[in-house]
Amino acid sequence: MDIHAILEHLPHRYPFLLVDRVVSYEVGKSIHAYKNVSINEPFFVGHFPHHPVMPGVLIMEALAQAAGILSFKTMESKPDPNSVFYFVGIDECRFKKPVMPGDQLHLHVEVERQMRGIWKYKAEARVDGQIVAEAKLMCAKRDL
Repeated sequence: MDIHAILEHLPHRYPFLLVDRVVSYEVGKSIHAYKNVSINEPFFVGHFPHHPVMPGVLIMEALAQAAGILSFKTMESKPDPNSVFYFVGIDECRFKKPVMPGDQLHLHVEVERQMRGIWKYKAEARVDGQIVAEAKLMCAKRDL
């Protein structure tokens, strides 16, 4: 999926859109996407000026956005103004290595289960094939 298809499947926009491309996905099972991490990201101005590091919470958010795309593809729907997908939980979160400008952050997410509008995922972020972060994520679709 290119950026145009991603924009159809996520309500997020710059500067908070954290998925640049979807490499592959299997409906109801898994997704592989990536984010190109650039020195021009607005968070690098303050995190940290002398040693730029992508904030861990934004790595988790990028994984959650990839999970959102997978969920919408699985449900055969797209975001609408009457509902929202909330990020409702992070378990077993670990950060292994810092993510720096110039890295390509690969987002790997698998659906563990889906029940009554709550989705649980296993998620890993990798740079150059090495895991930089991992967690169990939960998201829920709610009507506004």
